[in-house]
Amino acid sequence: MRILMSGASGFLGTRLADRLRGSGHEVTRLVRRAAQANDEATWQPAQGQIDPQVVAAADVVINLSGANVGGRRWTAGYKSTLRSSRVDTTGTLARAIRKLPEADRPHTLLQASAVGWYGDTGDTAVTEEAPAGRTFLADLCRVWEAAARPAEDAGTRVVLLRTGLTVESLLKPLLPLFKLGGGAKLGGGRQWMAWTSLPDWLGAAEFLLEREDVSGPVNIVGPEQVTNAQFTKAVAAAVHRPALLTVPSPALHLALGELAGESLRSQRVVPAVLERTGFRWTHPTIEAAVQAAAGRPAAASR
Repeated sequence: MRILMSGASGFLGTRLADRLRGSGHEVTRLVRRAAQANDEATWQPAQGQIDPQVVAAADVVINLSGANVGGRRWTAGYKSTLRSSRVDTTGTLARAIRKLPEADRPHTLLQASAVGWYGDTGDTAVTEEAPAGRTFLADLCRVWEAAARPAEDAGTRVVLLRTGLTVESLLKPLLPLFKLGGGAKLGGGRQWMAWTSLPDWLGAAEFLLEREDVSGPVNIVGPEQVTNAQFTKAVAAAVHRPALLTVPSPALHLALGELAGESLRSQRVVPAVLERTGFRWTHPTIEAAVQAAAGRPAAASR
């Protein structure tokens, strides 16, 4: 397939583009500078500008654009950036798809979203049918997903990738601390974490690309629901070090500001669509995912 991808230089996008090329697909990357290679095309999403012929040439559009939620403190300015970096890109692509003649429209749009949609679920397990929560991230996901609606209204299959935290990105700053015996749970540690391994995120994205019978929101998370305390225990076990410390909630708020609330928020998210459609996880447990990310043998597939 011919795939047009935004966000192809990010953590997930770079790896997904490589995987899809390895599977024989042709990937064109959208960039905001002058194109410098045959696999690049220029666009300006902040101005809503994209060459319609670039979109028409694609069978599938994958939109992974968005500023890093955990990249900075959430000032009013950065909150605006988080919103515009998602809504502008999504809206530009969705409107471009809608404006094309029916015969020229890409048949599928894989659209990034996040489990932030659900807000704080407490101890309640939620599937894709659950409504949006009442947090900043929930509102962000609501407008983000809504921006893709013009493509859906035009008849393009839209899959909303509600992604959990990738274990690999979590462990990058944590592993050195845990190896020194400084591992710690956050707050009480009872909050549920919606997680996924990078290989399973990539596998799910490719799986959904090919499953033409699936549309709408899909929770890309591991099948095992775990708390922060259980995650902390799994990381400690992987590096053979104790993790006896606790980061108090006030200290998190002092260090991270409003973002600390997301670290303490409970999200017990179930991948109901992936389970129903027969997706097979490489790392179905948090122990398997952590061990693989830490460079240890991964557990067998479920």
